[in-house]
Amino acid sequence: MKATGIVRRIDDLGRVVIPKEIRRTMRIREGDPLEIYTNSDGEVIFKKYSAISEMSENAVYVADIMYKIAGCPVVIFDKDHVVATSGVPKKEFAERRVTGQLEELMENRGQFFCHNGETNNFYPAEGVERTAIAVIPIITAGDVSGAVAFLSTDKNTEASDLQKSLINASAQFLAKQIE
Repeated sequence: MKATGIVRRIDDLGRVVIPKEIRRTMRIREGDPLEIYTNSDGEVIFKKYSAISEMSENAVYVADIMYKIAGCPVVIFDKDHVVATSGVPKKEFAERRVTGQLEELMENRGQFFCHNGETNNFYPAEGVERTAIAVIPIITAGDVSGAVAFLSTDKNTEASDLQKSLINASAQFLAKQIE
C-alpha cells in the first residue's frame, strides 16, 4: 500500500472526500461503486468494485467459446482493465488498462465494427499493438459494466455478420449474468 500524505476528516454524516487527484489517477468517476475492506490493523481500504471481475471465471469461459466460434481473439474488459482473453497470449493483455478510445466508446454506449477497406485504428488495450474489429459495451441495468472486443488477425481484418451477432450475444449474456 502506498501512502499519499493526504489526510481527510470524516464529516458529521460519516463521509470522506476522496481527493480529485486520486480519483483521476484511479479513474474513479461519480457514481462508481467502491468496495470497502478493513483489516485488524485498523485500516480501511476502498477498492473499485467490478461486477465483471467478480465473475471473471465465467468471462473466461465466454471468451473461450467466442474464440472457438468466431475464429478470432477475444478480450473482455471491465470499465478499467482486461478481465479475460482467449486466442492471444494472456501475458500480453494481463491487467492492461483500457485505452481512452475504449473508455469513450463505453461512456457513449457506442459500438465499433471495422468494415471492408477501412483503416483500423481502434486499439482497446493500452500498451498492446492489436486493433479491434468489433467492440460492444456490456450494459447492465442501464449502466456500462465493461466491453467485449474481437481483435484483428491476418485473416480477420473486418467484422463478419456472424462475428457481429456473436459479440452482441456475448455482451448481452454477460450483462444477464451480472444482473
